[in-house]
Order: sequence, then structure tokens, then C-alpha cells
Amino acid sequence: MLKITLATSNKHKVDEINLIAKDYDIEFVLPEGDFDPVEDGSDFLQNAYCKVKEAIKTGSTKYYLADDSGLCVDCLDGAPGIYSARFASNPKERIDKLLDILKDKPNKKDRCAHFTCAMVLCDKKGKVVFQTQKKCFGYILDKPIGEGGFGYDPIFFVESEKMSMAQLSKEQKASVSHRSLALNEVLSWLVKNY
Repeated sequence: MLKITLATSNKHKVDEINLIAKDYDIEFVLPEGDFDPVEDGSDFLQNAYCKVKEAIKTGSTKYYLADDSGLCVDCLDGAPGIYSARFASNPKERIDKLLDILKDKPNKKDRCAHFTCAMVLCDKKGKVVFQTQKKCFGYILDKPIGEGGFGYDPIFFVESEKMSMAQLSKEQKASVSHRSLALNEVLSWLVKNY
């Protein structure tokens, strides 16, 4: 089995990615020790590369994968975007802040949004061997709905599924999310190249 270090300290993200990759002979693992990279890139791909460079210092696997993802709201010029995790101090505050900003925009067309996920796969020397960026489209609800997922999932309505991201089963989310779309491209590359 190929083990790949996933450049994150978020166990939810590792679980989600391993669920998506369950049919491959690949396991994603957390970096060893403390992992707290500085994300000072100007876009999702640059931030993913910042994370992967830091993970390489902590691990001993053949490949290192990082993703940077965030929620981009059209009427806010793509905000919170790369600052999604730093938009407020915890998930509830982030959701409350975004809903407050959008309170004067009751129409669905004014609340269009997408999740973006950029993934960068590097070898142990830090060379980028593959990268991709994918999106999942929907809009922002006026209140949280659903108990699953994490982050902004309860307020993001997935058009194709007719429910919030937090209402999707893990399997449904694994088939439509921005992260799954990007990861499937990474997995396809790995199958052909490792």
C-alpha cells in the first residue's frame, strides 16, 4: 500500500480523503509531529504548496499532498476565499459572520457561491509532480441546515443534490465535493505514475 502524507492537521480532512480513495491501494496519513504551516500564498495553489513544503520536513513518505480550499461568494468578489478558515475564530462564528454580511441579499441569485479545492502533489524532494484545482457550485442558504460535514457545509446548498453539503451522506459528499473532484484527478495521476 502506498502511504502519502496529507499536509493537514485536520483529521476530518484525512478521513474524507481516505473515504474517497478507498478503492485505491493508497492511504493518506497525517504529518508527523506538530504541523502548523504559514499560508502566505496569494491563491489556493500557492497556499497548498506552502503546506506541502512544510509537510515534507516532517514525514518519510514517497509523496506529499496538500490541498487548500475555501468558500468563494460571488457577490463578495470571491471572499472569504483563501481566508475562509481565518474569516472568524471558529466554524460557528465564520458561518454567523457570513450570514450577517449576506442578510440583505435574500435572492438565491445574489448568494451564488462555490467551494474551490486546489491540490498539489510533490515528491519528497519538493518537486511538484501534479496539481489541479476544482470547484463545486451552489449558493449560500439563509440559515444552517444539516448535521454532517464541517466548516461552511451547513450553509452551502449543492444545486446538483438539492440539499446542503451538511445534509449529504459521506458517500454523496465524496462524489460531488470540490475536494473529491480534485482528489480523483490526483488519484488518476498516481495510478498511472507510481
